[in-house]
Amino acid sequence: MIITFTPNPSIDSTLSLGEELSRGSVQRLDSVTAVAGGKGINVAHAVLLAGFETLAVFPAGKLDPFVPLVRDIGLPVETVVINNNVRTNTTVSEPDGTTTKLNGPGAPLSEQKLRSLEKVLIDALRPEVTWVVLAGSLPPGAPVDWYARLTALIHSARPDVRVAVDTSDKPLMALGESLDTPGAAPNLIKPNGLELGQLANADGEELEARAAQGDYDAIIAAADVLVNRGIEQVLVTLGAAGAVLVNAEGAWTATSPKIDVVSTVGAGDSALAGFVMARSQKKTLEESLLNAVSYGSTAASLPGTTIPRPDQLATAGATVTQVKGLKESA
Repeated sequence: MIITFTPNPSIDSTLSLGEELSRGSVQRLDSVTAVAGGKGINVAHAVLLAGFETLAVFPAGKLDPFVPLVRDIGLPVETVVINNNVRTNTTVSEPDGTTTKLNGPGAPLSEQKLRSLEKVLIDALRPEVTWVVLAGSLPPGAPVDWYARLTALIHSARPDVRVAVDTSDKPLMALGESLDTPGAAPNLIKPNGLELGQLANADGEELEARAAQGDYDAIIAAADVLVNRGIEQVLVTLGAAGAVLVNAEGAWTATSPKIDVVSTVGAGDSALAGFVMARSQKKTLEESLLNAVSYGSTAASLPGTTIPRPDQLATAGATVTQVKGLKESA
């Protein structure tokens, strides 16, 4: 089983334009959709569509319209009731694949609700659980290092369970600053190039620019810094430039399948789901990385926040190359 934890979920509204966005003008939309969103929700949805057991943990209001949207997906859930409804995030999608995201403020969490969510998460660690994915931004009221604390709590309760973290900005930096705390280093993180730069004190824009030209050396070096600090695996997603996986034993690069980009929303979440699902099936790192880029690229070829099914996966043109090391970690 793969558990996802989404402390700051959202209703994701996608506004699809039939022409380029023109600020200050009046334009008609081709379509409007609203789905349950948040990084952890997207990961759990991908896991569910692939036929694997999952559980989504999140806070929500008592009569929150978010909850029926989650149940419409068919996701098993564990919730903690809070005073406010979850936020709404709006994405404006243009025909050429350009997306503009407008994220609403998160529902605040009290100290009591923080502890309740921690208890629900730890109580959910049944014997069949193999991975926990902590994903997304943190809501008001949550400590900036909450993901590090949660990782340590999970490792203390179940040392055999692997923890993946996908976040950004201050929570990501706080995670990096907490890596020396016993148990706080996750087994996997999934930054993009900019986020990797934040963590490794490197120029993220330069990392992404070099990757776009096929030069992954700087990304591998930056990821090595984090591996040396205790993170088992660093999966760097790079959009059209593919992905890079680094652990203590080696590094692998992957090219992305050839697709027409429609919407990048949820692509990184799908890539993370693809990797974690493959690893939970004990597939090799090469197979897992290939699954990650296939899921991420396919998600980018679908409208809105559509999560791909296994039968939709694009694989043509995707390759994985080991560029460093000879062995694979367990």
